Amino acid sequence: MSAVRPQILVIDDEPQIHRFLSPALDAVGYEPRRADNGQEGLRAIALWSPDAVVLDLGLPDMDGKDVLSRAREFYAGPIIILSARDKEAEKIAALDLGANDYVEKPFGVGELLARLRANLRQTSPRPEVTGPLRLGNILIDLDHRRITRKDMPIRVTPKEYDVLAYLARNVGKVVGHKALLTAIWGKAHAEDTQYLRVVVGQLRQKLEDDPAQPRLIVTEPGVGYRLL
Repeated sequence: MSAVRPQILVIDDEPQIHRFLSPALDAVGYEPRRADNGQEGLRAIALWSPDAVVLDLGLPDMDGKDVLSRAREFYAGPIIILSARDKEAEKIAALDLGANDYVEKPFGVGELLARLRANLRQTSPRPEVTGPLRLGNILIDLDHRRITRKDMPIRVTPKEYDVLAYLARNVGKVVGHKALLTAIWGKAHAEDTQYLRVVVGQLRQKLEDDPAQPRLIVTEPGVGYRLL
């Protein structure tokens, strides 16, 4: 069985950057991922949760600093800025918004790879959530497959439990539709988002104080769900 390769997402609108950076990343054991604008990049971060992100500031649809700021709301991995903007104020602003490093264009691939390695070494994996997880008046006990609300047991179907448990193991993170569907229903149902809508709707009826305005299982439009 082959080892899982670290995923590196490159968000840049210049095709030539992807043309020479993707083979370079692949050659040293990374799995390159590509996004050509800010919105696509944010969706990709949410869906794939890559091991690191290389982000250009000069994107066609939104400023890279806005992408950085929004990504930091749900993504904790390394983000390395790749930009032709060489003003000190731009670097300071990006670092203050949560960037881990800043590489100026034009750049050497060797330098970028070295910075990636350094930042990935500093990233400790997020521990998987096990055991009881308390969210307000909801208690999710993953070890014993038990859910209570206000200390009263809640009956859920096997699929409802599987969806809730998957979200609980990634609490606070956006989990993409495809990730949930593939993990619970299998690859053949990776596009069947109606399955999720039904199950999440049932969970909200059982767990939320106001299912019409959910505060526990929150929808991230066009991307997936987040357990808060």
